[in-house]
Amino acid sequence: MPVLEMKDICKSFFGTYANRDVCLEVREGEIHALLGENGAGKTTLMNILYGMYQKDAGSITIDGHEIVFKSPKDAIARHIGMVHQHFTLVPTLTVQQNITLGLRDSGYPFSRERARCEHIDRLSDSYGLKTHSRTLVKKLSVGEMQRVEILKLLYRKAKILILDEPTAVLTPQESDHLFAMFKQLKAEGCSIIVITHHIQEVLDHCDRVTVLRDGCSISTVETKGIDAKQLSTMMIGRELVPVARERQNHHMDAPVLELVDFGFKRNGGKVGSVNLSLKQSEILGIAGVDGNGQKELLETLMGLRHHEKGKVVCCQQDISNASTAERRLAGIGYISDDRHRDSLVLDMGIAENLLLRPAQSTTTTQGRMVNKQCMLEQATRVVKEFSIKSHGLQEPMRFLSGGNQQKLVLAREFIGSPKVIIAFQPTRGLDIGATEFVHNQLLAMRSAGCATLLVSTNLEEILLLSDRIAVIHEGSIMDTIENKAVDITRIGLLMAGVKTEGAAR
Repeated sequence: MPVLEMKDICKSFFGTYANRDVCLEVREGEIHALLGENGAGKTTLMNILYGMYQKDAGSITIDGHEIVFKSPKDAIARHIGMVHQHFTLVPTLTVQQNITLGLRDSGYPFSRERARCEHIDRLSDSYGLKTHSRTLVKKLSVGEMQRVEILKLLYRKAKILILDEPTAVLTPQESDHLFAMFKQLKAEGCSIIVITHHIQEVLDHCDRVTVLRDGCSISTVETKGIDAKQLSTMMIGRELVPVARERQNHHMDAPVLELVDFGFKRNGGKVGSVNLSLKQSEILGIAGVDGNGQKELLETLMGLRHHEKGKVVCCQQDISNASTAERRLAGIGYISDDRHRDSLVLDMGIAENLLLRPAQSTTTTQGRMVNKQCMLEQATRVVKEFSIKSHGLQEPMRFLSGGNQQKLVLAREFIGSPKVIIAFQPTRGLDIGATEFVHNQLLAMRSAGCATLLVSTNLEEILLLSDRIAVIHEGSIMDTIENKAVDITRIGLLMAGVKTEGAAR
């Protein structure tokens, strides 16, 4: 008998189905993946199981008994726990206070707190989580915060653990440790449901996988009997077309963007300095471990931070002291690594968000007034051209999937025919279908003559798209290498700060 069975679950928002007749069966002592693109209905289904949403139809059975959860409190009482993609922690409280928030124990306050801390520390040690109960949450890294969320479930003796995109904020080493802990929990009889869109992660670590597409369950299969190509086809409903990057020779081209002895202040006060040149119809990839000055470099390049020394030249024009708006008007498009913070107004619709670029607003305004008809016509064209799925041009951006939000960001930066695109982690948090779309759009802009500075911690993405690869470490460019002459071992050494010889400049 399965420990959990969800049958014919339906849930709609504003008349549109998020889940339609979805079925899910989870066995005791298994790691079960819930795989699908952004917007496929994975998180909605798990929010129903956790009591955050109420289903419109269908049934939920746990240990053979049909149940109805009216709130997360009901789910927790049945030993179900969920770690959301965006953590629910209070930064100013300790680890212990966050874990036990809302719980009632008998005994005197001081002895009760000591007993709680000892229990949490024992749990942490037994699962190798390395988290101290008396540490303030605001002092923890993102990976450590996730461990606190997991400890919260274990402290409440959860037997069904749900994790929403658990590896999105982790390093590869932290991800491996996380799944090693899942296997330990599995051996103890717990069932783990992992919401993800990473196919290789599913094949490497999960026992079975249920695939969702457009709000419907497609199939549930054993991972040992399927490959990545089959899963991707089930996930997006078609075969992926390999991204094709034609080789081009840029040696004779004049630089479109130059950074000359460009100094920028890194977080912590250290000053980085780089020299780079970017040519027309070229993608220059910057590879490096996250936290080596990439964000500070790009924000300084865009005028969001003060530059310490050197200059920035765009199309033979010195823009070192230009404002961010002036740099954008000079022909630079910017794709931030955090679309929610930097790129979108989440309570505004598609049409309004397309106006948030100086070069675009002139085409849809008359004086200081917005030409609404022109704005809506432009938005309609963009939605069609970039295949943006929504419930209308006025739908708030917060209700669109991550992939559709990113498509709109790309559309806004691309439709003004920029000379240079700065793309910072352009596929972070996207599924394979949306990632494929972004890659093809970047290559299409390259073919149209646009120069692209691609900064990503995803080395596979850098190798796939870049004509040349620069490696950044501690705020400095270690070397710049032609992609055709790339050596992965050498790239890895450069990323670790080890200087090598014989680079192709």
